Amino acid sequence: MEFCEKCGGLIVVKEGRTECARCGHKLKKKMKLQSFEKIVKPNAISVINEESDNTYPIVEMKCKKCECKKAYFWTLQTRSSDESETKFYKCVKCKHTWRVYR
Repeated sequence: MEFCEKCGGLIVVKEGRTECARCGHKLKKKMKLQSFEKIVKPNAISVINEESDNTYPIVEMKCKKCECKKAYFWTLQTRSSDESETKFYKCVKCKHTWRVYR
């Protein structure tokens, strides 16, 4: 991201020319458009395996399916921001997943 040396506005690229979005000052140097796909490597390796449950804390919660007393625990904001978050549990033994609303 580049900023105008005159007014501090954002420099944008229009039809191969670089100019300030606020005051219209044209820069002498040329800039290339760079797409997001070129910045992010397409063959990136994820650090955490999605099937790995060892990143979640284990709490004492009885599974309704197998009656195991331990489950993984996490929260998500599934409704509007002024409402409380939703708690999700996943059984350590049978992998049954359920949620609890407050």
